[in-house]
This record gives sequence, C-alpha cells and structure tokens, in this order.
Amino acid sequence: MNSESTFNHSSVAMRKASQFALYALTIGAFAIGMTEFIIMGLLPEVASNLHVSIPSAGLLITGYALGVALGAPFITIATHRMQRKALLILLMVIFIAGNALAAVSPNYTVLMIARIIAALTHGSFFGVGSVVAASLVPKEKRAGAIAIMFTGLTLANILGVPIGTFLGQAYGWRSTFWVITLMGVIALAGIILLVPKVKAEPSSLRQELGVLRRPVVHVALLMTIFGFGGVFTAFTYISPILVDITGFSPSSVSYILVLFGVGITIGNIYGGKLADRKLMPSLIGFLILLAVVLAVFTLTDHNKVLALITVFVLGIAAFGIVPGLQLHMLNTAKEAPTLASTLNIAAFNLGNALGAYLGGVVIDYQFGGGLQAVPWVAALVTCLGILFTFWGRMQMNRESRD
Repeated sequence: MNSESTFNHSSVAMRKASQFALYALTIGAFAIGMTEFIIMGLLPEVASNLHVSIPSAGLLITGYALGVALGAPFITIATHRMQRKALLILLMVIFIAGNALAAVSPNYTVLMIARIIAALTHGSFFGVGSVVAASLVPKEKRAGAIAIMFTGLTLANILGVPIGTFLGQAYGWRSTFWVITLMGVIALAGIILLVPKVKAEPSSLRQELGVLRRPVVHVALLMTIFGFGGVFTAFTYISPILVDITGFSPSSVSYILVLFGVGITIGNIYGGKLADRKLMPSLIGFLILLAVVLAVFTLTDHNKVLALITVFVLGIAAFGIVPGLQLHMLNTAKEAPTLASTLNIAAFNLGNALGAYLGGVVIDYQFGGGLQAVPWVAALVTCLGILFTFWGRMQMNRESRD
C-alpha cells in the first residue's frame, strides 16, 4: 500500500515537472513571437526616433524574416547531433543578446543587426522545442504538448504585441525590447532548471537534404512564401494604415492588435481542425478568404467600424492557413520531417520579408496611391499563393497515381 502510494505520488510529481518544463518552452515561444511582431505596432515610433522613413523601419521586419530564413536550415543542419537541452540554452542566450543589443541600439544599422541576431534562433527554437515538448508527455498526448508550447506564439499576438506597443508608445520603443530581454532571461532560467536532457535522434544529412531535389517540395515552399506573404504585405503597415487612413489615434492601435490576436487564435484552432479533415480544400478556402479580406480592406479602411471587423476577420484568415501549410509540407516530405518543418518556417519568414519589402516599395513609389494601395497589392500576392496551391495539389495527385 505504501509502495503504491509512493508510486502515485512520484507519478504526480513527474507530471508536474513535465508541465513546468512545457511552461518554460511556452515563455520562450512567447518572447520570440513578441520579438517577431512587435515592430509592426511600433513602426511610427521607431521611424521617428531613428530618423528613418516608415518603409525603412518596415525593413526591420524584412531583416528579421531573412534572419529566420537563413538561420533555420543552417542551424538545424549544423546542430543536428547536438544535445537538445544544450541547444535550447544556446539559442536562448543568442536571443537574449540580440534583444539587449536592440534595446541599446544607437542607430538604425545596429538595430537591424540586433534583429537579425535574434532571428537566427527563431526557426530552430520552434523545431527543437517541438521535439522536446513531445518527449515530455506520453505518446498519445504529444500533439497537445506541442500545442501548449505554440500557445506562446499565439499569446504573443494577443497580449505581448499590444502590451509591448503600449509600453513603447508610453516609455519609448527601447523599453519594449528590455521587457522582451527579461522574458528571454526567465525562459532561459526555466529551460536550465526544468527541461530534462533529450538526446538527438540519429539522422542522415544525405537523407534530409535529398528531399530538396523534389519539385513538389519546391512548390510547397512557394505556397507558403506567397500564401502567407500577402498577410505581411498589409499587416507590416497596419499601424500607419489605421492611423493615417482610418483615423484611429496611435494609442488605439495596441487595442486593435488585441482584436487581431483573437482572430488569429480562432483561425489557428479551426484551421487545424479543418486541415485534419480535408487538407487541400480547407487550405484553398482559407486562402481565398484571405485574398478577399485583403482586397476589401482597401475599401473598409476608411470606416472605423468596418476596419475593426476587417482586421478581426483578417486575423482568422491569416492564421487559418498556417496549420494547413505546415501539414502539407510534412505530408510532402515525410522522409525528412525535421528539415522540412524547419524549411517551412523559413518559407513563412521569406513571405514575411517579401511582404514587408513589397509594401514598402508601394508606399515609397506611391504605386496605386501609396499606403492606400497596400491591402490590394497584398491580395494579389495571396492570389499567387492560391495558384501555387492548386499546382501543388495537382503534383501530389500525380505522385499518388505514380
């Protein structure tokens, strides 16, 4: 009886330890997600303080996205045999250093370098973190554990970005980066103290890299780049659109971003459920919804109520496509899931970089009316993603017949 009681007590203790370890990973995901998206809410403040244009400040998002795109596959390949906990600690130390440098950046160039340093950790943290999270729980609960970790990314949009925007507007944008740095330190301490050691699975680099020779994988990456690229073509400049065109006060932007965050949470949940049922039909449906919402935003951004509704639906459509794009890539490259997952994260961020750059070009050259034209140009980018999705579906059907 005593031994049974001891066993049960030990089992409960192990579950609690695993839960706290998951929370440490979630805090890390929250901090990284906040770093990625925070510039959008602080675009006018950063541009004014560093004496650069809004499009130039937007390139800070492009720089971060390119850092993820380049760092994700490189670090995954270079560290594929490294002990997972040690790698997570290394990634978080680099992340903290990058954000601390951002907080003290004396000029635009240093801030760009700081953003890229922090970005190098993004893809690998989520890739390795997923493996570690899955190892903390029984096999039948792995998806739930991974979802808990990725909740940090969702919360970063719902809470982190709006709160960070408010802090940046009230106390200067540097204060926001100090808060992110502190979050990184808390996550680092949690990883060191709570996350157990997880060995890397033996893998063949030749097998992993061999997946890149398949055209269907290339098309899957293009689906992600252009499908999600439309989101950031518009959302990078959401703050100036809402202030300069819609007429909201700068202080209102943080509250509107909360609304967008609620939308992406709903989109992420239902996008995942629908993708599990019917992958390609649901993905195409969300992409079409995204293109329509972006095009309509060109009209609704002149009315405050309609603009709020559009921003909310935009959040649903934007993250409704994410689970489908991730699942499609994993289905496409089953023989190399680790590299495929990492490459897809890189593709998302290439889409972010493309979108931020393209939106800046539209504003700089006053194409179609400058800032006013950004949403419908974003819709065109999404339409390219739809075309690649149809192409990808035909390729998958052809491969299954062969």
